[in-house]
Amino acid sequence: MKEAPVGSASETAHWVFCERCKSAIWGRRFERLLNVCEHCGRHSRLNALERLNQLLDPGSADPLDLVVGGGDPLGFVDSKPYTERLAEARASTGLSEAVVCTRGAIRGTPVVVAVMDFRFLGGSLGAAVGEIIVQAADEALRTRTPLLLVTASGGARMQEGAIALMQMAKTTAALAPLGEAGVLTISLITDPTFGGVAASFATLSDVIVAEPGARLGFAGPRVIELTIGKKLGHRFQTAEFLLERGLIDMVAQRSRLRTMLGRLLAAGSNYAVRTGPLSPAAPGGAVVHAGELDDGDPWELVKRARELSRPTTLDYISLLTSDFEELHGDRIGGDCPAIVGGIARFDGRWVMVIGHQKGHTAAELTARNFGMATPAGYRKAGRLMRIAAKLGLPIITLIDTPGAYPGASAEENGQAVAIAENLRLMASLPVPVVAVITGEGGSGGALGLAVADRVYICSNAVYSVISPEGCAAILWRDAKAAPRAAAALRLRPPDLLRLGVVNGVVREPAEGAGADPAEAARRIAAAVSAAIRELATLPPQELIAQRRNALRQHTVSEQRAEVMSR
Repeated sequence: MKEAPVGSASETAHWVFCERCKSAIWGRRFERLLNVCEHCGRHSRLNALERLNQLLDPGSADPLDLVVGGGDPLGFVDSKPYTERLAEARASTGLSEAVVCTRGAIRGTPVVVAVMDFRFLGGSLGAAVGEIIVQAADEALRTRTPLLLVTASGGARMQEGAIALMQMAKTTAALAPLGEAGVLTISLITDPTFGGVAASFATLSDVIVAEPGARLGFAGPRVIELTIGKKLGHRFQTAEFLLERGLIDMVAQRSRLRTMLGRLLAAGSNYAVRTGPLSPAAPGGAVVHAGELDDGDPWELVKRARELSRPTTLDYISLLTSDFEELHGDRIGGDCPAIVGGIARFDGRWVMVIGHQKGHTAAELTARNFGMATPAGYRKAGRLMRIAAKLGLPIITLIDTPGAYPGASAEENGQAVAIAENLRLMASLPVPVVAVITGEGGSGGALGLAVADRVYICSNAVYSVISPEGCAAILWRDAKAAPRAAAALRLRPPDLLRLGVVNGVVREPAEGAGADPAEAARRIAAAVSAAIRELATLPPQELIAQRRNALRQHTVSEQRAEVMSR
């Protein structure tokens, strides 16, 4: 935005003009909009102090007392000496360096914040900036306080040569102990974030948030265009471009930042582990852990499990939880829409909830790939599980998929490996894991989210090694034999309970979950809540040992075979 004074010199009112759409906005209104253009939505750059004032709770800022050296290690001179450039930057910004660090709070949760200022030599990463970031990380580790990094940089500071280059490794190493100690890290990417900052601490946080239109990348667009000899699209390297490719978690409007960051920080902090009332107890007989259930026709049950009226994972998340913040991407290059997940509040505690997502219409099903996840989906789920393990959050998974996506692209990108890695990861998670099969539990695609301490299945859901159609085509060589295959596969909840594959069956309302989603969700909530409360009392190593021991019990004995043959 560019400012233009209005009226006499004594007046303080002014207009600002958007650099993108050229619209004029009254200055005071522009400030109320947090420096965002009301016409085109462009998020104008903020300096470090403006950013802190917008993010932190009023009166909470407590600047860190840092000891940072500085200087000119190379005696560098271009059109003017580096020392002169430093002096000019300090005079024009009022800052000692390109980053400002402080303790503070966001929506009541303590945080250590390091905010870069692009005005200071393009926010470049030099020895002093690197040292400040390291000391901010040290403070977060010492106090077990979440660390928020707000980035704005053109890259490493050329005037410091290889010393600047080494700051990439130095700052990266400083974040490692935070991961080991379970301290949450968040990056807020602002425009622009390039070079050495992008390739170090900016992209290593647990959660990466970007403002709309913010550009992030290692090489700048001009360098890339010169290298490859062609123009790049206007969306290239923007936050929206990166979100589609699974490289960041979310794009957040500036007006949402405090709310969103407050939730993430609370989830990653010991200050808000449990809040709110407990979930109501399940109605009598809603959860069956042993004994007989109604044995309906298997093929009819398969058809009920596939009904489009059944609640999806996102439906259940809205009914079961509050304050949900969806996290995206596998950080490799994909964000599978068939798996959704994020941090939410459930039963008075923060949890990580992950599940397959289908839809209620043909368009929704197509957009979500019919709930069939790609390798990127399983890798995203695995990434969110690792965050939960780091922060000590229980994990809830909701399973509803015909199976993993069977396309050529999935095989080219390692579908089998992605699922296998999730199975190994889930067997070793040091936090409670509760899985609920809400519809179709199809093969390894379902199991990729279903290795858990407690596995429940809804009474109109199914769980099998293969779909009845697939089994019929392979073994009977006739797709019309699907009903016969459904019976042979023993995929009904009563069968699964007798086999010991599930720990309990959640009875759905009389007309099914689709007829009364709220009641269906209440019954699931009661089952999951009771399980988490029980599991949360166990030390991590005992939790893992019990889970692994339970997995070893999945074998065939003469006694079990006799029970199933009846």
